[in-house]
Amino acid sequence: MGHTLAEKILMKNAGLASIKPGDLITVQPDCAAAHDIYTCKLYEKLKEMGFSKLKYPERTIIFQDHLNPCCLPDDPRLESYAFKLIDEFGVEHFHNTGGITHQLMPELGYAKPGEVVVVTDSHTTTYGAVGCFATGVGYTEMAYVWGTGEMWLKVPETIKIEINGKLPDQVYAKDIVLRVLGDLRAAGGTYKALEFCGTTIDELSVAGRLTIANMVVECGAKAGLFAADEKTAEFCKMPLQDIAWVKPDADAHYEKVMTYRAEELQPVLSCPPYVDNIKNLSEVEGTHIDQVCLGSCTNGRLEDLQIAADILRGHRIAKGLKLIVTPASNSVMEEAMRIGVLQDLVAAGAIVTPPYCSFCQGRTMGLLADDEVMLGTNNRNFLGRYGSPKAKVYLCSPAIAAASAIAGKIAHPNNVKW
Repeated sequence: MGHTLAEKILMKNAGLASIKPGDLITVQPDCAAAHDIYTCKLYEKLKEMGFSKLKYPERTIIFQDHLNPCCLPDDPRLESYAFKLIDEFGVEHFHNTGGITHQLMPELGYAKPGEVVVVTDSHTTTYGAVGCFATGVGYTEMAYVWGTGEMWLKVPETIKIEINGKLPDQVYAKDIVLRVLGDLRAAGGTYKALEFCGTTIDELSVAGRLTIANMVVECGAKAGLFAADEKTAEFCKMPLQDIAWVKPDADAHYEKVMTYRAEELQPVLSCPPYVDNIKNLSEVEGTHIDQVCLGSCTNGRLEDLQIAADILRGHRIAKGLKLIVTPASNSVMEEAMRIGVLQDLVAAGAIVTPPYCSFCQGRTMGLLADDEVMLGTNNRNFLGRYGSPKAKVYLCSPAIAAASAIAGKIAHPNNVKW
């Protein structure tokens, strides 16, 4: 019997001829990154465990994207631990600016097809879009990985999600992943690998695949995986023949298979108060909104900003509404400026933030008051995440976000003149 994509990647890393779901195996992560929220605890754990040096310092990275720029009194102290880790333990890669970890990891080539990657953040699953087994770990486990160069994993069962056909107008990758989350529910993918395939998936850009892989953790998934193809090779700047093996075997065994016809998919939204509360756009169209947020590690890539700019170009956002745009990285922001996308968004009334995570975790900019309603392209709508627990948050595609910003209420892009 053949193997799923997750199994093939883990087998190669562990040097095993065969594995099956449920097996406990030892892997050596090809890359292990931490971000600023956990550098203090990571430093303390390394000391507590008795490590004085890192096993593979060249595989370690620190990103400052959650607390930078600092907004609370203790933030500068926490940020300083990155330099302690660099000076005392020899961490080789450091990014105190440049963008969001989950954009920079694949963008800068840290996350490569066929590799095992761990980061101290749940949305590490994002890099499965380029064919690597990527998953989040806590700071205690990361300290052990940094100190020993290895960790244990239980081989996950895999759910195959096959989507074939051509997506209808105004249906995007975000609609795909929200539909899947609505069907699996919040715990339906717990410790599973979700493997996406089909002609629809083949046609998606790497940006679209990153959006889907980013959100698989919202149903508890351990990883979200896409086979490597020509688009992967081009994005990762690697010869296709070197990564051609990064695909499932034809006779792989799956826990279950979910199939979709692309033509039957609709624009959908995640509705408060849970990510898996998915409704068709038609069910919530007309809902008043106070704020629209475009960006984050889910939908902050150039493709996403372009989709929104094409709708907003020549228009102004609704009176009294706030539109906040967060590009996923500096390079995305620079390219968006170069081709005029950012100028179109600003002309429409957008506030542009640095490429960072602080807004999306409810630290700075865009906090909501009681009874305010936000529409965002980000990945979570938990109660109180963006300020008041009495506020409401809907999640959607960039197209719905842009159209709704013009209308001042949740709107279908085709029902707004643009």
